[in-house]
Amino acid sequence: MIQVKIEDNWREALAGEFSKPYFSELVRILHEEKAAGKQIYPPGSQIFRAFDLCPLPNVKVVILGQDPYHGYGQAMGLSFSVPDGVPAPPSLKNIFKEIENDLGVKMSGRPNLENWARQGVLLLNAVLTVRAGEPTSHAGIGWQSFTDAVIRCISERCEGIVFMLWGSYARSKAPLIDASRHFVLEAAHPSPLARGAFFGCRHFSQANAILSGEGREPVDWQL
Repeated sequence: MIQVKIEDNWREALAGEFSKPYFSELVRILHEEKAAGKQIYPPGSQIFRAFDLCPLPNVKVVILGQDPYHGYGQAMGLSFSVPDGVPAPPSLKNIFKEIENDLGVKMSGRPNLENWARQGVLLLNAVLTVRAGEPTSHAGIGWQSFTDAVIRCISERCEGIVFMLWGSYARSKAPLIDASRHFVLEAAHPSPLARGAFFGCRHFSQANAILSGEGREPVDWQL
């Protein structure tokens, strides 16, 4: 089995994936590209950051992205998030606008979403690495098999999780989720390319209403 530095609850839940041939091949490709001088984002220590900040027993909400930002200093292992001091990308700006309109709050503009993760929001990208300057460059190396297993794991082991699926790619993952046990919220992608179709989805207030109804602490979305 490949030894992966990941939070203990996730390591136990996903142990079967780390021993599969596709995961060994994935690791081989990453090592090969690094040895060839390719720059890969996020840094190795942050690839599983979403899992480290949000252990499986803590998950309340899942926000699914596609792959990491491919610009220097942007990717940090959390979908849609960039580190403090890095300008918020357009999709994140639109997420903040929707939160402001939905909840009637003022966002600080701080682009680091670690506070959401620490509250039980799993900020999961379907693909966990990318080559610098090459969007979706690691989409075919096996990460989707791993993150599909993550989604199935949450669906099978947890109850009453709110899944936010934005855009056609994320929405294609809906069949992995048992909708009789969980809550699936679907909307257009927050990217400006969606021409504002994301606005008005009210997923943040809906998520908190669901969590409250389940007797769980709502998420403080304000940053």
